[in-house]
Amino acid sequence: QAQLVESGGGLVQAGGSLTLSCRAPRMITSTFNPKTLGWYRQFPGKQREFVATITGRFETNYADFVKGRFTISRDNSRKMVYLSMNNLKSDDTGVYYCNADGNTGYWGQGTQVTVSS
Repeated sequence: QAQLVESGGGLVQAGGSLTLSCRAPRMITSTFNPKTLGWYRQFPGKQREFVATITGRFETNYADFVKGRFTISRDNSRKMVYLSMNNLKSDDTGVYYCNADGNTGYWGQGTQVTVSS
């Protein structure tokens, strides 16, 4: 099964911003038409948690802890999804995963986001 490809992770100071990108592997771009795209994150020893989703109609949903700070968006022509993160906190540190169409869909390998205090 093909995996999504995340990028944009890295080290950022608390209060800073970072934008994550996610795309489908080129091998499946011709058939990749997800209804819902999303971002999830995982901390060491913890289960993966919901961050944000966006539907094909650009309807968004956010976890409470990121509302007002994170913005999810998608570009259907480029078949990409983004997560713009603002006012990052040290608690945001973790591995961020891109998802297409839920648990039975596609996942990426994750990109590390590290926020220094």
